[in-house]
This record gives sequence, C-alpha cells and structure tokens, in this order.
Amino acid sequence: MIDPGFSANIKRDIVAGATVAVVALPLAMAFAIASGLPPERGLYTAIVAGFLISLMGGSRYQIGGPTGAFVVVVYGVVSRHGLDGLLIATIMAGVVLILLGLAKFGNAIKFIPYPVTTGFTAGIALIIASSQMNSFFGLGVKNVPADFISQWDLYLSASNGISWPTTIFSLASIGILVILRKCAPRFPGPLGVVTLGAVAVWWFQAPFATIGSVYGAVPHTLPVPSLPDISMERIRELMSDAITIALLGAIESLMSAVVADGMTGERHKPNRELVGQGVANIASAIFGGMPATGAIARTATNIRSGAASPLAGMSHAAFLLIFMFFLAEHIAHIPLASLAAILMVVAWNMSEPGKVRSIFRAPGADTLAMLTTFFLTVLVNLNVAVQVGVALAGLLFIKRMTEVTRIEAVAGDIQALLASETQTIFDPDAIENKTVPEGVEVYEIEGPFFFGVADRLQSILPKIEPSPVVLILRMRHVPMIDATGLNALEHLMSNCGRHNTTLLLSGVRGELRQALVRYGFIKKVGEENTLSHIDKALKRAEEILAAR
Repeated sequence: MIDPGFSANIKRDIVAGATVAVVALPLAMAFAIASGLPPERGLYTAIVAGFLISLMGGSRYQIGGPTGAFVVVVYGVVSRHGLDGLLIATIMAGVVLILLGLAKFGNAIKFIPYPVTTGFTAGIALIIASSQMNSFFGLGVKNVPADFISQWDLYLSASNGISWPTTIFSLASIGILVILRKCAPRFPGPLGVVTLGAVAVWWFQAPFATIGSVYGAVPHTLPVPSLPDISMERIRELMSDAITIALLGAIESLMSAVVADGMTGERHKPNRELVGQGVANIASAIFGGMPATGAIARTATNIRSGAASPLAGMSHAAFLLIFMFFLAEHIAHIPLASLAAILMVVAWNMSEPGKVRSIFRAPGADTLAMLTTFFLTVLVNLNVAVQVGVALAGLLFIKRMTEVTRIEAVAGDIQALLASETQTIFDPDAIENKTVPEGVEVYEIEGPFFFGVADRLQSILPKIEPSPVVLILRMRHVPMIDATGLNALEHLMSNCGRHNTTLLLSGVRGELRQALVRYGFIKKVGEENTLSHIDKALKRAEEILAAR
C-alpha cells in the first residue's frame, strides 16, 4: 500500500514543477536571445541541465537553467568563436566544475567576498540592460556588438530609428510586470507578458519583431545529441572563457543553494552540487544548449510552491519539454519587445541597488573591490573581472589579517613572559561566571568578523532546539567587521525574526560600534538591543523574558 504522505509529496512536487516551468519558459528564451543565441538554445538548457542539476546536485530544491550571470560571457564567446566555440567552452567548464567538486573546493568558493560578487552582478545587470536597447526601442539594428561602449555608439547613431509603438509596448510590459509583482506576486508575470504580446501580434497584426520573424520556427523536440569538433588548439583558445564560466556557475549555484537553505532550514552539499553542475553543463552542450547554473529566483519559486524533493526540479524540466512540444508554433509569435521588458526587470533585480548602497557605507577596501569588479565587468570583459575579483579576494584577506596583527616591543625576560602566557587567566566576564536565564542562548565571536568566517554564523539558530527566546551574540573580542560580516548579521537577524527570537548584541564598542552605526545595522536591530557589556545584555534578556 502506498504511503499517503509519499503520494502527497509527489503531488506537491509535480505542482511545484509545473509552476516553475511556467516561470522558466519565457526566461529561458529571453536569456538565450540576450546571449546572442536562438531562443530554443535556452529551452534545451533548461530541460537537459535543469533535469540533471535536480537529479545529481547537492540541494534538494535547486532549479537549474540559463541565468543572467552567463549572458555577458556567452555573448562574448559566441561573437568571437561561434556556437561551436561556446559548446566546447561549456564542456570544458563542466569538467572544471567536476574537478572542483571532487577536490572539495565547494566550501572555499563561498568565501569570495560579498563586495566582489556584488560588483560582478551589478556589472552584468547593466550589460544585460544595455544589450536589450535594440529590441526595447525597436531600433532595427542588425548586429549589436558585445562591447558596452561600442553598443552605445551604435545606439546613439541609430536613435533616429526609434519605433514609438514598440517603445510604448515595452514600457507597458514593464508596467504589467511591476503591477503583477505587487498585486499578484504568485502569478507568473513573465508568462503573462509574453502571452499578451503574442496575442497582440496575432490579433492586431502589430508590426513588432517576433521570435519567428527574427529566428524562424521553434523546434518541437530536443536535437539529437552530438559532440562539437574539439581540438587542442580550440581548448587553448577557450580555456580562459571556460574557467570564467565554471567560476560563475560555481558561485551562482552555491549562492542559490544557500538561499534555499535559508528558506527551508536544510543544508546543501556544496561539493556534490559542483559535480552535478559539471555533469549538467556537459550534457547541455551535447544537446546544443548553453551554460547552466542554479537560478535563485526559480529556486525560491520552487520552494514557495511547496516542493518536497528533487522530483520538483526534474518535473519542471519535463513540463518544459511538454510546453515546447505543444506550444512551439505559438512561441514564434512572442514579440522580442516582451522579452526585452522581462530582461530589463531581471537586470534591475540583479543590480540590487540597496545592497550596492550599503557597501558604500562599508570599509573603503570593500567599496574599492566592488567598484573595481563592476567597472572591469562593464568596460573590459568578464574574464578579466573574474580573475581580478578573485585576486582582490586574496588581497583583502591579507590586508585584513595585517591590520589585526600587532608587533610590539616587549621589555623584560622573554622566558618569564612565555611562562606567564601558559597560565590560566581568570576572566570575570566569562559566561561561566554569569547566570544565564532559561530561554537565553549566548554565542561569542572572537577575532575579526570578515568574509572568511561570516558563513559560520548562518548555522547558529538551526542548531538550537527549541529556538531560544533571546539570542545574545557577544562581540567584545571582534576588532573589525567587513561588509560580508555585516551582511551575515542581517541574515542572522532575519532568521531570528522567523524563529520569534530576539537578537541582542553584547560588547559593541569603539570602531565596531562605529561600523555598525555607519552601515545602519544598529538602527535595524535597535539601540536597546545593542549593549556594551554582557551584564547589561543579560539584564535586557530578563526584561524580554518577563514581557513574554
């Protein structure tokens, strides 16, 4: 007899998979077109890679497919090396991802500093928006270059050819997306926009460029799998692009998995996730697709739709194949302006202006790292930006370590000094010497709170059963905090809110307090919950317990 709970989970997964497929259908085509590829290449990727990422990855809820992170690098590879070059680079990137996973690099990749990844994503967002100007305004430009400056030279020279019906339609599409997100957040806005656009083209014979008019008919099925012509010369010339694709895929997929962990309370397996991503990218290229990675928005939609297991992600791929089979003729009527509007909204969401502004209030080195990766991404290319960004991560680490390491002249007998350091020193403020009420948990951070240790903070609350009424975080031995540490504190505060736990900060003084004030965190957690000493924090905890 089938367990009713098992059947219920299968139904939840199938419903979640169908919901995500509806969201993924227009996005997959939009990301392919923005990357300089026909729309079906995005569908191949979402189907093949999406299925394998769910089947073999390290997160139970991850949804894989083409994402905005790859648009810039894919467009560049296609323009320089053609489709075959992209397929070879994707296979090579898949091999690199598998090697990274087997070498247990999954945890290390998460330590790339937050300002560096913010610079990448903001730069990619700007380039995505820039690449859509032609379709958004109906300029009619045939070949848009990959370079940002060259794009705008071309756009300005073609500005007299703006199609006002197309522009008005594009702006209306953005308006519909914004309204739907506010008034009906569960409704798949992108699907609504492309459906309305296709109906407008078909019913009113609107003179808009469509998928069919530019790219021809969309295939009903997946192509026959085949390998591109791989040679050592091609491998050498594509190595830099392949490493960039692999690093972006690793960063994006692990970020998405961390978001899924935060929403579900579970923990993903980072090394298995990298291996699964590698296999999925190799398979995607064999079926003529583009690079794939974990998609944060689609993964979140999957969880909100009630997904219970990886079956949801696999069913999402199956539904996309069904949609492709039955709707290919109708897909050809979708206006490119609709997809451009969707990508404009995607670019805005990727840019995360609030987080960019917060880094400007962080230490100067973090701001410099973000701006450097941003401008390199936009004005040079993503390969250079990734390499410099990873190098900046190491330099920031070295800089922070030298700042907290002190070299002082010591007078007196060095042997006596060494002997005295081995003795136990009584600490009157140690928590063992305090009375901690029931319902209160105390954790202490010792040393610099920076990107290398910020990830550990995420697992505090899930380890405590039951959830405490008050969580005191002692920071008396924290000499400095960077933007990644500040971001981790915000995540901890949000996690406490979900568990109905009050967060108190203890030992917040001097430069640490100045950093928290400058970042705006003390205003969020509350002055009354930011204490300079553990005794004050315990007294505040007793007040909260009494009020409960």
